[in-house]
Amino acid sequence: MAKRTFTGKVVSDKMTKTVVVSIERLVRHPVYQKTLKRSGKIKADTNGMEVKIGQFVKIEQTRPISKDKSFKVIKVISEKEAASV
Repeated sequence: MAKRTFTGKVVSDKMTKTVVVSIERLVRHPVYQKTLKRSGKIKADTNGMEVKIGQFVKIEQTRPISKDKSFKVIKVISEKEAASV
């Protein structure tokens, strides 16, 4: 099974080994064909990395770590890299 990877912005780092990452995606409306922006929040394990609010990170799907966590942070990327992805 392929591992899903996402790029998103960290919106919370208040938990000890977990960050909350906001993922945005573009979706076409089925009837009106307008492009809509949809977002969701995913909890991800930090792997001991220093991650702060506002940074862009790349996360990858992994085995379930807890009830809500099944992603881990691979790397912290710059805003220029995040804009191109």
